[in-house]
Amino acid sequence: RRGERCASHSRLANVPVNLHDLARDWLPSLKASEVSFLDLRKNFSLYIEQRRRLRADSQVFRGKKWPLESTKTGGGRMSAEVDVLLQEAKESIEAAQNYRSELQQRLHGLNQARKQVRGSSGQAREALRRHFTELQAAAGRLLTERLTALLAEVDTIEADSVKPLDDCQSLIEHGVGQADELLREGEAALRCGLGEKEDKLGSFTKKAMHIQLDSLPEVPALVDVPCVSAQLDDSLLGLLRERVSRHGCVSSHPPVQIEELQERPGGILVRWCKVDEDFAAADYRLQFRRSGTGGSQYEDAYIGRDCEFLVLHMDPHTDYLFRVCARGEGRTEWSPWSIPQTGYTTLAPHEWCPGTDGYILSSRKNIALRNESSQSRCPVLYSNAPTYFCGQTLTFKISAAGQMDRRDALGVCVDNGSGLESFQRDQAVCISTNGAVFVNGKEMTNQLPAITLGSAVTFDMEVVSLFPISNNNLSEGGNFKLRVTIGSGSREVVFDWLVDQAVDCLFFGCSFVHSGWKVLVF
Repeated sequence: RRGERCASHSRLANVPVNLHDLARDWLPSLKASEVSFLDLRKNFSLYIEQRRRLRADSQVFRGKKWPLESTKTGGGRMSAEVDVLLQEAKESIEAAQNYRSELQQRLHGLNQARKQVRGSSGQAREALRRHFTELQAAAGRLLTERLTALLAEVDTIEADSVKPLDDCQSLIEHGVGQADELLREGEAALRCGLGEKEDKLGSFTKKAMHIQLDSLPEVPALVDVPCVSAQLDDSLLGLLRERVSRHGCVSSHPPVQIEELQERPGGILVRWCKVDEDFAAADYRLQFRRSGTGGSQYEDAYIGRDCEFLVLHMDPHTDYLFRVCARGEGRTEWSPWSIPQTGYTTLAPHEWCPGTDGYILSSRKNIALRNESSQSRCPVLYSNAPTYFCGQTLTFKISAAGQMDRRDALGVCVDNGSGLESFQRDQAVCISTNGAVFVNGKEMTNQLPAITLGSAVTFDMEVVSLFPISNNNLSEGGNFKLRVTIGSGSREVVFDWLVDQAVDCLFFGCSFVHSGWKVLVF
C-alpha cells in the first residue's frame, strides 16, 4: 500500500518515486547490509522509464483527458489507473525478487570463495608446520649422527696414539726397576766382608753386563705424536642460513589451472594452461581420482610437456576430480596443485564386438589383436554398437604391427555389414595399412603415410547438408553428406562422403589379413 500511495503521489505531482520506501516494502527479507540503494536505483531505471511511457500513452499526465468513455465519472479513470499501478507493482516485485535471487547467488559465491581461502590457508599452515617439524627432526638426527662419528674418530686416534706410549712407558718402568735392583745389589756387594765380596762383586758384574746399561729406549718427540684437534667450518651456518631462507614458498595462485574438461567415449579430455606468464614450465603432471570416495587417492594420469591429455577407462555418469601442476625449468620440485575440477562423461566407451573369428579382445574390449593369418580372407571386426557420433574424434592407436596388405583397413561405416569379407566396401570410409584411402569401396588419389607401430589414425566428421527429406524425419531416407577428415602422422585428407541414408551414429571397424596387428580404439 505504501508503494501504491508513493506511486499515485508521484503520478499526480510528477516527482520520482521514493525508491528507499519502495525497496523497504518490496524486499522485506533482505538485510539492510545486503541492499545498496544506488544499485536499486540503477536496476529500477527501466521501471521508471516504463512508468513515464505509460503516463504518456494514457494522456492522464498534466491535465490531459483519460481516453476512456467520457460518460463515466472519475470511477473509470481511477479503476484504469489502479490497474496500471497494480501491473507496475507486480513487475517491480518480480524484478526485486530476481534481484534478490542474484544477490543471494553472489553471497553463495562469496561464501565459497571465503571457504576456499580459509580452507587452503589452514592446509598450507598444516603442511608448513609438518614439513619444518620433520625437517628439524631430520636435521637434528643428521647433526647428532655427524657428532657421534667425529667423536668416534677422536676416540680411535686417541686409542691408537696412546697405546705405543703406554708400551714405551712400561718398558722404561721395567728398566728403572732393573736399575734399582742392580743398585741395591752393588751397594750390598760393596758393604759385604772380604770373604763374600769377590763372589758378590762377580755376580753383580755379570748382572750389569746382562742388563745392557748403555741401551736406552727411544721416546718420541712431541711433534711426532698426534695432537688431536677439531676443524669446524663456520661457513656452514651461513650456507645453511641462506638455503633455509630460500627453502619453501607460499603461493596464492598456482601457475597452471585446468582450462577445459570435455567428455569422450569412456574418457575425459583434460586441457590446462599457464596462468603465470613468468613461470617457465618444463613438464606438467595430471592426476585424477573418483569424487566423493573418502579413501580414494589421486593417481598420476600424465607427465609430459603437452597441455592436454585424454584420460581413458572412465566409468560413465561418475564424477572424477582432476588437478594439474608444473615443474619449472631446471627445478626438481613441483609447483602447487591447481584448483580441483570435477568432470564426468555420459558417453559409453568404444568397444569391439566380441566373438569375431581371428581376433582376441582385451578385458575392456577396446583393444583388438589379430591372432591368425589367412591369405584367402580378410575378416572384418566391427564395433559392438554404433557409438561414434559426428562432431567427435575417433582414434585408432597401433600398439603392435604385423605384415602389411592392401586389403587391410581401419575406418567408419553406416552399418556392421555382416557377411561382407572386406571393410573396403560401400557405405564405408577407411584407410589401408599402406596409406591408401577408400570411400564407398573406391580408392582416392590422395594417400596418407603408411600405418606402422605407434601410428595414430583419427577420423573427424561433421554434417555438411541434408538433401530432401520429408518432414525433417531422418528415417525416411534421402541423401546425407558428411565432411570427413582422416589424419595419420603429420598429414590429413579431407573429403565429402555421400551416404544413402541419414544417420546420427556410425559403426567403426578394422580388417587385417596377417596376424600381429594390435589396435586400441578411443
